[in-house]
Amino acid sequence: MSDRAGTADIDVRAITEAEHPEWLRAVRAGFLREPVVPAAELEARRAQFEPGRFIGAFEGGRCVATFRSFAQEVTAVGGAFVAADAISAVTVTATHRRRGLLTRMMTQDLAAAKDRGDVVATLIAAEYGIYGRFGFGPATSGTVWTVDVTRAGLDPRGPDLDGGRIDLVDPDVVRKLGPELHDRVRRATPGAISRGDWWWGLHTGAVRVDPTWTEPFYAVYRAADGTVEGLMAYEVEDKWADTMQPSNTASVRNMIASTPTAERALWHHLCSIDWVMQVKSDWRAPDDLLPHLLPNPPAARITMHADWLWVRILDVVRALEARTYEGEGALVLEVVDASGTAGGRYLLEASPAGASCTATTRSADLTLDVRELATLWLGDESVARLVALGRVREERAGAGRGADALLRTSRRPWCLDMF
Repeated sequence: MSDRAGTADIDVRAITEAEHPEWLRAVRAGFLREPVVPAAELEARRAQFEPGRFIGAFEGGRCVATFRSFAQEVTAVGGAFVAADAISAVTVTATHRRRGLLTRMMTQDLAAAKDRGDVVATLIAAEYGIYGRFGFGPATSGTVWTVDVTRAGLDPRGPDLDGGRIDLVDPDVVRKLGPELHDRVRRATPGAISRGDWWWGLHTGAVRVDPTWTEPFYAVYRAADGTVEGLMAYEVEDKWADTMQPSNTASVRNMIASTPTAERALWHHLCSIDWVMQVKSDWRAPDDLLPHLLPNPPAARITMHADWLWVRILDVVRALEARTYEGEGALVLEVVDASGTAGGRYLLEASPAGASCTATTRSADLTLDVRELATLWLGDESVARLVALGRVREERAGAGRGADALLRTSRRPWCLDMF
């Protein structure tokens, strides 16, 4: 996308700390929220400011487009943490759309990420059609489930916890126990991302950005030896029918579990609370265990399903070598990247023992755009499916099926968080 006439006077650059309030005003306007930044939010967000990572487009001193990136780790298949350039707060004011401002901001940020040595860039897309032209592809999806408790068929006595227990705890306990549990969970979850102190503060009330925030219930599952294996934050809507019958909905804000036992126990806890007739999950993995933890799985229905984490490969060699492979084989990929960032022909040789990826002159087995490589990187998408869609071209007959045997994973990737 090229800049249209009238953009020569628009300055796209990293903002100063003094410009942060004006930048936040533009973010709020871009997301159709009241442009006035509450004083409490402004004060809380000061801690997030990082010189060089906040970009704005300015015309006549007014910020008309925003862009932010920050350091992140993404879990590759097999558990390795990969350095990522996480992108957020992307807006263009309605009066300045279609002028190439997003292209200028994105180009500037991705070049800096490449220079820093980041392996991938990540974002969660508000609109599906925007980011493919910048080399991003959807790499995970998420699902929200709603459970009709009255139909679930759960035993009110609860599952056998084999000495484990569930306790309700205060926010300070969550801030103490949560980070270590999350690190265990994300290492076992391809597509998961890192959480910093800001995240834990924001989700436990230590950092207040939203003036309407209310404290949820926090349930912790401990195994018989005292190990924390699960954590759930939830709220309950107080609603009663005209006949004085309860009609409450419990909504999960966030739930993580390092074992199926903890997962089963936490869901059963929530579905067994007196007066709770319906349970709404947080965003879960597309192959989440939840419906099948119920004696009557159809009591859980999908109420939302959408693409979630989008990935942009910046370094093909490091990205493909960082992950593990369940099968064994060799694959030559012709990667097309219009920006010149990650294009080339690469030989991937992989087995359960490890992988190497090198530039090669051998004939390609598959030709694909870098955005399709991003979609395949975490193991969720099928190469054969992309071939059928015309988004990947087979240069050797049967190469798509062979690539699937190498790249796909036994469990689907999942990003637990919004950013």
